[in-house]
Amino acid sequence: MKSTYSLEQVSLIIRYAWEDRTTFEEIEQRTGLVEKQVVEVMRRELKPSSFRMWRKRVSGRVTKHRRLLERHLSGPSIEE
Repeated sequence: MKSTYSLEQVSLIIRYAWEDRTTFEEIEQRTGLVEKQVVEVMRRELKPSSFRMWRKRVSGRVTKHRRLLERHLSGPSIEE
């Protein structure tokens, strides 16, 4: 499948995806791509070993998912 994004757009998406502090929600606001689409771009554009390294790095990473980050920052709830 050929990329429908320019080289500059792909570069920007990859940069945002690698940044620890840029959440997928922010990437969506800036580029219009949801997390699944970002993963597809990364899979298509990176070497397989680089893609695996990136996926391992961002999987479950609190700072890549706003909901997880907010939950993490608020600390454990009394109900838990």
